[in-house]
Amino acid sequence: MTSEFAIAVHAITYLNHKQESLSSEQIAENVCVHPVRIRKILARLKKAGLIVTKEGTHGGYHFEQDPAAVDLYTICQAVGEQPVEVKASTGDINMECHIASGMAGIMDQVYDRMNQACYSQLKQITIADIDKKIFQRGE
Repeated sequence: MTSEFAIAVHAITYLNHKQESLSSEQIAENVCVHPVRIRKILARLKKAGLIVTKEGTHGGYHFEQDPAAVDLYTICQAVGEQPVEVKASTGDINMECHIASGMAGIMDQVYDRMNQACYSQLKQITIADIDKKIFQRGE
């Protein structure tokens, strides 16, 4: 998983808290990343229907969803992230050695189970949960 997931969660949590339309620059300042990077991630969130944009003087990005209904799995899917993503496999399916020819398939199954476990956890955490934890911190 890349930092895009964390940026997306941070941006939505911030938009939820502010309850107003914010520019990409305002969001980027809070997330501590470049506004161009924020715009790319916000475009994915908008495409997924998680945020909306408003035109005009008071325009910008806005979160209008129920924060208790938006879980981290939904955000993960919106930004196209997968918790465990392996770029290369070991072995070669065409080799005669059972280990060399079977290892990639076995590891793919392991990675799939890891992803499913992560997705299960992400489905249990909502934007409302994050907001609550952030603001309980100071009490």
